[in-house]
Amino acid sequence: MTLALELTIFNKLFAAVAEEMGIVLRKSAFSPNIKERRDYSCAIFTERGELLAQAAHIPVHLGALPATMARILPEFPLAPGDVLILNDPYWGGTHLPDITLIAAVYLENLEGRAGGPPRPTFYLANRAHHADVGGAVPGSMPLARDLREEGVIIPPTYLYRRGELNKAFWEELLSGMRVPAEREADLAAQVAALNRGLERLPALAQRYGLAKLATMSQALLDYSERATREVIRAIPDGVFDFTDYLDDDGYGHQDLAIRLKLTVSGEEAVLDFSESADQTEGGVNAVPPVVEAACSYVFLSLLAEDFPVNQGCFRPLTVITRKGSMLDPEFPAPVAAGNVETSQRLVDAVLGALSRALPEVIPAASQGTMNNVAFGGLDADGREFTYYETIGGGLGGGPSGPGLSGVHSHMTNTRNTPVEVLEHDYPVMVERYALREGSGGAGAHPGGLGLIRQFRFLTEVSVSLLTERRRHAPYGLNRGQPGACGENVLLTPHGEQPLPGKVNLTLPSGSRLCIRTPGGGGWGASQD
Repeated sequence: MTLALELTIFNKLFAAVAEEMGIVLRKSAFSPNIKERRDYSCAIFTERGELLAQAAHIPVHLGALPATMARILPEFPLAPGDVLILNDPYWGGTHLPDITLIAAVYLENLEGRAGGPPRPTFYLANRAHHADVGGAVPGSMPLARDLREEGVIIPPTYLYRRGELNKAFWEELLSGMRVPAEREADLAAQVAALNRGLERLPALAQRYGLAKLATMSQALLDYSERATREVIRAIPDGVFDFTDYLDDDGYGHQDLAIRLKLTVSGEEAVLDFSESADQTEGGVNAVPPVVEAACSYVFLSLLAEDFPVNQGCFRPLTVITRKGSMLDPEFPAPVAAGNVETSQRLVDAVLGALSRALPEVIPAASQGTMNNVAFGGLDADGREFTYYETIGGGLGGGPSGPGLSGVHSHMTNTRNTPVEVLEHDYPVMVERYALREGSGGAGAHPGGLGLIRQFRFLTEVSVSLLTERRRHAPYGLNRGQPGACGENVLLTPHGEQPLPGKVNLTLPSGSRLCIRTPGGGGWGASQD
């Protein structure tokens, strides 16, 4: 058997374990955000905490997890039966709704190794976006000035110690969240996903031997590193600058610059964001793991489809941020939108810089936002509810054709919540769900269309919106035109009432909210 074939087989074996973990998580969860939208990710790491394999889940989760492991493992060793939990963005998390669980896999005894204490052979991790983790508003995605307004902060904590649940911590954690029964079920689903990985990896070791798994793990990392270096070597050497802007932080600070200096030299790339805007008042600040996730995502997209994605791919990349900036904030700066909105603009900035080196390869900007909508309150029976979703839009046109319409793009890989599920589970009606005609940028290959999603609330609700590309349109490339900006409006008997891109609202029963998402930018000059 050739090495290439062996690499393919073992990459699929490891990835299948991560995929099965994800299936268990989805099928065990209670909230639509996890079981319908699939806002979760699962991955396997080597004994050194390097990303080895992942399922096809959420780029912003998976790209940030290596930084989480690097920060956590030296200070929080994991014995058999231990499970570590965290969401603190300043301890390797992304934003507070994303709760991460980590466990170690011990396999040494399978081959009867003796001498010295046992050590982990692999680590397992999953990260899921919970529909609420407390904080100022239902959904835990508020317009806020302080991280502590965004929800419960979980520093690295042992949820289980040698198989025993930390009951006091568990009860205190759930008491700080809305709809605690649903939160408990979703967290239990994450534990179940870890348990499935803890079952499957020993089975692989029994079949192939521990030494073979270790050898192939390292070979996969090295192979992916070599391939990524080849991709970078094909990019012309040089310094490529690009600046894009966030609309605002929700508190009057507008046109927040993300400035990138991309230096390509041989088989390595340095992405320097140190001249980006200072840390800001609202929650568009992004912690460095999110910045690294966006950068690695773009370079991964240059690789062939179905390529082994692991930490070897990240080795040729160096990401530089500046402490105290919007991309490397200091506690307690809020970060709820940094994970979902700023990550998208980071992708646009990296693609924009690469377009100057590879003008016939890189597509125009996609919608550049996740259009975050969260709401909650009490239903007609007095039961508390909370809900969160992101909404798709248009992809940018590219050299191979027009952009897709009405889909999620780049740093998110979730699905929509079906209208039937949303209306069954919550006191809301979806009055309209349609493509937004005319929203894609014109060009030889036009941008995809955004979406229109219109809600009628059947009870009083607290609503929070965190959206972008309401002022700065998704750019076109190669003389293609920009896509249309998004719009948030209340529909009243007297007409449309425009809403800011980022806002907390309390709306009475019967209120109608309409989200019109951006289209993608066009690519190439239109022939019209």
